[in-house]
Amino acid sequence: MDQPLLSSFFDYFGDVPDPRIHRTRRYTLVDLLFIALCAVLCGAEECTAMADFAAGRREWLCRYVDLSQGTPSHDTFSRVLGLLDPEPFSRCFVEWVDHLHERKKGQIVPIDGKTLRHSFDKATGKAAVHMVSAFCQANGLVLGQVKVDDKSNEITAIPQLLDMLDLEGCIVTLDAQGTQRAIVHQIQEKKADYVVAVKANQPDLMADIEAFYQRNRANRFLDADAAVVPHTYQETIDADHGRIETRRCWACGLVEEIPSSPVWSGLKSFVLLERERLKDGVSTLERSYYISSLAPDAGKLLGAIRAHWGIENSLHWVLDVTFDEDQHRLRKDNAPQNMATIRHVALNMLKNNTTRKASIRRKRNMAAWETAFLEEVINN
Repeated sequence: MDQPLLSSFFDYFGDVPDPRIHRTRRYTLVDLLFIALCAVLCGAEECTAMADFAAGRREWLCRYVDLSQGTPSHDTFSRVLGLLDPEPFSRCFVEWVDHLHERKKGQIVPIDGKTLRHSFDKATGKAAVHMVSAFCQANGLVLGQVKVDDKSNEITAIPQLLDMLDLEGCIVTLDAQGTQRAIVHQIQEKKADYVVAVKANQPDLMADIEAFYQRNRANRFLDADAAVVPHTYQETIDADHGRIETRRCWACGLVEEIPSSPVWSGLKSFVLLERERLKDGVSTLERSYYISSLAPDAGKLLGAIRAHWGIENSLHWVLDVTFDEDQHRLRKDNAPQNMATIRHVALNMLKNNTTRKASIRRKRNMAAWETAFLEEVINN
């Protein structure tokens, strides 16, 4: 990335359409977004804190934005975040991340949804906002996000998100809800590969894969005897917090043995994954199935599956614990999803910063306490 983060922010987000009447504008939209971003980087969680940040850091902010008419109030931030159209805002975010993110062949991109739990409004009957995000496992950056329509689900949101992203050469992972023929075909059209979970929402496919493994149990297939049925096998063992977890992964490329396989674009392999957990002398066993456009390499496929699980800790957990996302009570109009995008911008900037070795929480604290570090984050 040759262009500094700060100048790229103003370049890319300066294209977001301003929903306000021109004569009522005291501040440009990109200036307000910049102030909101810096406030969030320093720990702000809502509009009142953004206004307090602007007032407290006015002298510093004047180096970057025009505050000749004073600092914006919390009502200004609330009104603008509510009016702002989240779709072009998200598209500008994706373009900015594409500038920030160096895409490499084989990068794993988990796509998963998360509910903003306190964004519901009982008074108006508005349901909590549910966002679907794409995440780069290699560098921890959020690549894009879209809101799920109130009367729909992730199946309609995932294609919108895929359409926004440049995924050529990447490996997209999805849980079972995203395992749809049209979505898999779209991933292939984007010149990417997929590893997707198979559950009861695809009963024919799941039954075919289960039947294949059941037929071959008698041939000691599950004993990793590759001489009987061609396949690959990978096993990992992890011990943590008094729990031992063993993962056994079998990958097979005999897609002609799966009657429903022709309808799945680019299908090259299917996977059985066993997870055995031992804790306090009690053992539990869980089996999961997957399909993929990748060759039947059990090690690579298990790595992609585990990377998908990692989105919970690397993204959702960070947003909940470090940014307190689940407790946010912004509810009006478009404010919840626009605030989610600002948090994603802030998280990407903090992840991109390598001048200090610290957790995201510590970096937010340091940005609040040290103006010099805040400048390091935004000027990387």
